[in-house]
Amino acid sequence: MKNSSFTIVIGLLAGSLFGSGMIISGMVDPNKVLGFLDITGNWDISLAFVMGGALLIFAPFYHLVIKKRAKAINGEHLDSSNNPLIDRKLILGSTAFGLGWGIAGFCPGPAVTSLSGGNPTVWLFVLSMLVGMWLAGRTNKSC
Repeated sequence: MKNSSFTIVIGLLAGSLFGSGMIISGMVDPNKVLGFLDITGNWDISLAFVMGGALLIFAPFYHLVIKKRAKAINGEHLDSSNNPLIDRKLILGSTAFGLGWGIAGFCPGPAVTSLSGGNPTVWLFVLSMLVGMWLAGRTNKSC
């Protein structure tokens, strides 16, 4: 990845927009997320509208702009997966992600966004997530 000033500014802007969206939508609040996941209890459907709204904006933009480009805005090659295979690795990874999200009420994006709040529980979650990512990377290399 190029470390040009342009790439850094684009990353900063994209990350700030994403983080702001997470905060404004309430996705950084584990109780809000757990309320969304509790479909048999006091279900809070509001995050479905957040996800649906994101898809309504992203889907046409992807098909009209991103998919047709060979390079990212900073000139780097766009590398997207066209792998339709649903294998054991995908199922195990998605299960681990879902369990972590359901137990903690956090997924990676909102967790990283929440680090700025200084909550030790969030820091522990992100540290555990990074260890898990490191272990998964080592496991994938040995396969």
